[in-house]
Amino acid sequence: MAKEIVMAFEPADIVAGEDLDFSEEQEHWNIYKLSDGATLKVKLVLTGVKRLKKYLPDGSPIYIIQSTQAVRAVNIPQELKAKPKPSSTPIS
Repeated sequence: MAKEIVMAFEPADIVAGEDLDFSEEQEHWNIYKLSDGATLKVKLVLTGVKRLKKYLPDGSPIYIIQSTQAVRAVNIPQELKAKPKPSSTPIS
């Protein structure tokens, strides 16, 4: 079993960290089948990265991320859907 590494961070550690630019290489959807028959697709989307001036015992730098998640419900059984409401957007 892997040994758990516990490290404490102060707010100053995060403030002193370096903001890093990044580009998307791959973003994959995780797909979950729910007990009600619907399927959820969930994806973590990175919004920010900071490298701290702290290191793991093996010398690897520590990164802090900011992220959000994208969630889509697909293959929803018809009996779970509510009646659609009319659009409130005026059509020109």
